[in-house]
Amino acid sequence: MATNENSNPYYVNYGFHHGEGKPTHCSPSQQDYHGSPPHAPQYGPPPINTNLILTHTNPVYTKEGAKKSHCKCIAVLVISVLVLLSVAAILVWYFLFFKCDVSCHDSGQCISTSQLCDGVKDCSSGEDEAQCFRLYGSDFVLQTYLPESQSWKSICADGWDENYGIVTCEQMGYSGQTYVKSGHVQSQSSSPDGFIKLKHGSSPAGPMQRQFISSKSCSASTVVTLQCIDCGSRTVLSGTRIVGGNIAKKGAWPWQVSLHVMSQHLCGGSIITPDWILTAAHCVEKYSDPRDWTVYAGSLNQNEMHFSQGYLVERIITHNFDSVTNNNDIALMKLRRPLTMSDVVRPVCLPNAGLNFAAPEKCWISGWGATTSGGRGSEVLQEAQVSLIDQTVCNSRRVYDGKITKTMICAGKLEGGVDSCQGDSGGPLVMEKGSVWWLVGDTSWGYGCAQRNKPGVYTDVTYFLSWIYEQMQKYQRK
Repeated sequence: MATNENSNPYYVNYGFHHGEGKPTHCSPSQQDYHGSPPHAPQYGPPPINTNLILTHTNPVYTKEGAKKSHCKCIAVLVISVLVLLSVAAILVWYFLFFKCDVSCHDSGQCISTSQLCDGVKDCSSGEDEAQCFRLYGSDFVLQTYLPESQSWKSICADGWDENYGIVTCEQMGYSGQTYVKSGHVQSQSSSPDGFIKLKHGSSPAGPMQRQFISSKSCSASTVVTLQCIDCGSRTVLSGTRIVGGNIAKKGAWPWQVSLHVMSQHLCGGSIITPDWILTAAHCVEKYSDPRDWTVYAGSLNQNEMHFSQGYLVERIITHNFDSVTNNNDIALMKLRRPLTMSDVVRPVCLPNAGLNFAAPEKCWISGWGATTSGGRGSEVLQEAQVSLIDQTVCNSRRVYDGKITKTMICAGKLEGGVDSCQGDSGGPLVMEKGSVWWLVGDTSWGYGCAQRNKPGVYTDVTYFLSWIYEQMQKYQRK
């Protein structure tokens, strides 16, 4: 957290303190670091055999041989022209008429949208069946993707029980051990969009997508809600209104973690499950080896962390982060062993589809970053309240002049005085809605700290929901 001091423009991602529609089954490229990065193989031209001796003899031609040779040349020429015309025709058809609905990112194989979420893995890595469920709105309404209509449908509560809930949460990427409950909320008994219902005689075995049928009505008049993890709650209230930043109380932000490299705090992060930490990609750009990192949760003071064991990292996954534009500044850390949940160690909720976080709603930021621009990091966890800023305003010439992309959101105060700062990178930007705390963004970049017309810039977590769930499912702990 920082208060305003005059400083030269810089990005806040410099390291140590002293220095929606159908589901996205084909995520943009990502980097997955598991252990040490592999060494690149050495390539080069094959060795030249300098001892090779070539001999040459003059052929003897006859008239008959010349005629045969002439005929062969014509035949070869005709065949070559036909082959070239065929290739050209195929290319014209491909670029003008062929449309690949979905491309498997492991093999490049094309599949149609009708093959999405049909319970059959058409891509070898299974991404065509990866994002077939989502939670909608503050009520956590369960929805599934329907390839026939290319739309999302709520699931009728008729016949639904906890066994179906557990299996569905596991298919989404959560562990069955974190499962909370299934519920239901009132809905119209009939809907122009229809419902999804369990088939008669279905069971929670195998892919859930095979257990459903479409229906125009729902006799129970209720749709399924699902809580896969106890998230977004806390037992300690935050302090009073702040100016600049206040010291946080223990348990106020139980999802906040400190990420250490070589026994020093480098960045912040957010607990989203006992196994997964969400942070900024620029934090791990230099230190990409999971063995470099230790995660500390539940502590307020950095000095306390030096005497605790911490959690080691098994895997680091980044999106296709652009270090020039800071686009796609998001990363996930998979822990070697799950965190132990408590009153001071709890996950924050990933934002459900359909939630709207809009300016000028209030959010909170927290971290151990510098309390003044260019200063040293804080020994104790700081908290501050900021306001979301409309993207049009943030992209105006007087603020960031077009540098804010669709993967970013701005928060702070245009008059300055309150902001995240170096050392806060990767940490949470959270908002309370419906008595639940949601992870709106992770701290990414900004010019200086707490300067006028230079608010903090955060990665929009909602934009990356499909990508996050895909990684959780792919590397789910069995």
